[in-house]
Amino acid sequence: MKSANLALAFSSMALVFALPGVVVGVAAADSTAPDADAIGWRIGCQLWSFNKFSFMEAIDKTASIGLKYAEAFPGQRLSLVLPETVKFDHTMSEEHRLLAQQKLEEAGVKLLCYGVVGLSRNETEARKVFEFAKVMGIETVVSEPAKKNLPAIDELAKEYNINVAIHNHPKPSYYWDYKVALDALEDCSPRLGVCADTGHWSRSGLDPLDAVKALKGRLISFHLKDLNAAGEADAHDVIWGTGALDLKALLKEVKDQGVETPVFSIEYEYNWDNNVPDIAACVEYFNQVVSEFEK
Repeated sequence: MKSANLALAFSSMALVFALPGVVVGVAAADSTAPDADAIGWRIGCQLWSFNKFSFMEAIDKTASIGLKYAEAFPGQRLSLVLPETVKFDHTMSEEHRLLAQQKLEEAGVKLLCYGVVGLSRNETEARKVFEFAKVMGIETVVSEPAKKNLPAIDELAKEYNINVAIHNHPKPSYYWDYKVALDALEDCSPRLGVCADTGHWSRSGLDPLDAVKALKGRLISFHLKDLNAAGEADAHDVIWGTGALDLKALLKEVKDQGVETPVFSIEYEYNWDNNVPDIAACVEYFNQVVSEFEK
């Protein structure tokens, strides 16, 4: 399909789409997080929350909540008007990348992070990720690279002025325990740090607040979650402030550490078909907590 035809197709789709689960304007008035902006904090959606939908739909859902930021992941279907095989990732064609950028611009959403994505020891392959991030204006690549690859990745991060944040999937991930990441990063530049997934720490029997305290100086971004139970592998997401995590204490710790421009990506892995209202409620809670910091 040629570019002109693609553009026409997307314009037509915009007229007829009624996205499942999108409640237009849900919490939009409160979701811009003015108090968070004032202290340099950014809150957005990890698009994995909408992995049952296309990238284009996921951006619409993010914007419908009033959020200005997002974290993309590799492998999401790009659009319903394109073949299912066309995915959003760092290997997509320039034509498809431009369509993604156009969508982001129209929706008023900026991609701050990209991941979780592999970073190969092969420099040519690793550079593809960094080049993509540079062109897309992405600040942070989220990954779980092998420890032996970190020196080379550190050099690329410094060359491109792009952060790399180590994520913590549960076992058998090498980085399931935050102490492992802390040790691995010991000799790395400030460009390398951690993407703190509070849900996976909790499911792994680790206290997210203890982890955040220990990782002082290495916190870059978050996959922020509150779960219905701590220490249980099958625990699921709940609206922030209603679960097992002392989110107020965790956010206060981040503020007290003086973490500069952290990114809080909401990764809501529950109510998959219609989680926009839940995510909007999470944003409302976040705004409430942050607004109390100044009091």
